[in-house]
Amino acid sequence: MPVRVVLADDQPLIRTGLGMVIADIPDIEVVGEAGNGAEAVQMVRDLNPDVVVMDIRMPGMDGIEATRMITKDVGAPHVIVLTTFDDDDNVYDSLRAGASGFLVKDMALDDIITAVRVVADGDALIAPKVTRRLIEEFADRPQRTTTPPSKEIQGITGREHEVLTLIGRGMSNAEIAEAMFISGATVKAYVTRLLSKLDARDRVHLVIIAYEHGLVTATG
Repeated sequence: MPVRVVLADDQPLIRTGLGMVIADIPDIEVVGEAGNGAEAVQMVRDLNPDVVVMDIRMPGMDGIEATRMITKDVGAPHVIVLTTFDDDDNVYDSLRAGASGFLVKDMALDDIITAVRVVADGDALIAPKVTRRLIEEFADRPQRTTTPPSKEIQGITGREHEVLTLIGRGMSNAEIAEAMFISGATVKAYVTRLLSKLDARDRVHLVIIAYEHGLVTATG
């Protein structure tokens, strides 16, 4: 079965462009288009898609609130936030709302299609420069405080702590394997255990946990 996608963007040209590209891809199908967040929420309820590609800045209900409403339900579709990066300071809020990916509109269409497949499989994807922006945002916050270590994070092993830190820096499994001199399969096992121990929904949530607990800073 193809991955069923809803496109939510207030610019018809963006929706049409993505729709035309996806139309030629046999394993992905656009099942609906929404012009604002409220329409997207209703469309998800009516059509039960696998993935929602969500713009942030839309009239009425914005993409952050729509993402929050969509992802709160059990079995909810995965949300990829797609926006004009240079005009948006809402990276953290989007991910905190439950997005499984954050991409920018100037990315190649092939990369956006890849992201749809990645999140449909239950993984998460953040554009590298978005990860850098996330670190900078935390570093620049006035009176920044880190979250006290939770019981869950206190229960992870030293190697799991190291993996979590590298995930927070935006490193892929392959990069983590190289940095730690371990196999990709071992990294995947560590990630799986972290997701379970920290009750994280996906890799993006692990990134947020790493930031909130001060494991990642602007200097690395």
